[in-house]
Amino acid sequence: MATPVLDKEDAAGKPEPGFADSPYITVTFRIRRFNPEVAAEAVWEDFQVEIDPKERVLDALHKIKWELDGTLTFRRSCAHGICGSDAMRINGKNRLACKTLIKDINPEKPITVEAIKGLTVLKDLVVDMEPFFQAYRDVMPFLITKDTNEPTRERLQTAEDRERFDDTTKCILCAACTTSCPVFWNDGQYFGPAAIVNAHRFIFDSRDEAGEQRLEILNDRDGVWRCRTTFNCTDACPRGIEVTKAIAEVKRALITRRY
Repeated sequence: MATPVLDKEDAAGKPEPGFADSPYITVTFRIRRFNPEVAAEAVWEDFQVEIDPKERVLDALHKIKWELDGTLTFRRSCAHGICGSDAMRINGKNRLACKTLIKDINPEKPITVEAIKGLTVLKDLVVDMEPFFQAYRDVMPFLITKDTNEPTRERLQTAEDRERFDDTTKCILCAACTTSCPVFWNDGQYFGPAAIVNAHRFIFDSRDEAGEQRLEILNDRDGVWRCRTTFNCTDACPRGIEVTKAIAEVKRALITRRY
């Protein structure tokens, strides 16, 4: 949180440079609220917040919850863009609230905040993540080898082999990519970009021996062929993963069986 700036005057009674103007501005946050215990439909509610525009949307949500309305419900944990728990739609775009600076999203107009799309809203900005994580589990996101015995030495890998799948190791399972996908919005059975990205991470890992099995899973009618290459997922990823490229590489591997 920002440290309050106090006015400081010199001997002549004039404010010294850097102390005259407060950095705080008044920002309107328009939040889509939903409480199934109160009403069946969601409603928009405005909150006026005095805040430094260099702070983050997550800071504003904390201020609203702690000072204005304690019933506001949202997920957050690390607040540093690592846990991925505070993904939400901010001004119509999937973002992490902890990485989005208020000054970067035009604070002169109301800033809209709502839950990510395609998953059932449980309350306010909290959605049911179980379908998302089930798709993740279905692609077997762990190293599989034919040797069931515990290895007696490290499984070695060259730097080049490691680089092959480096990009897709960055996924933090925030669901920003999957819930930005129009196909997923219309059909929740689609595995979604995040699951495919995590399958990619192991399909192209030279130490793994279950690539064919994962490819067959993604060859299903709800797998990679549902992707329409809109690039929404790549644009939404807060980690900068080339999601659409990874999906295309999985498609190519299915056709050529080379990976």
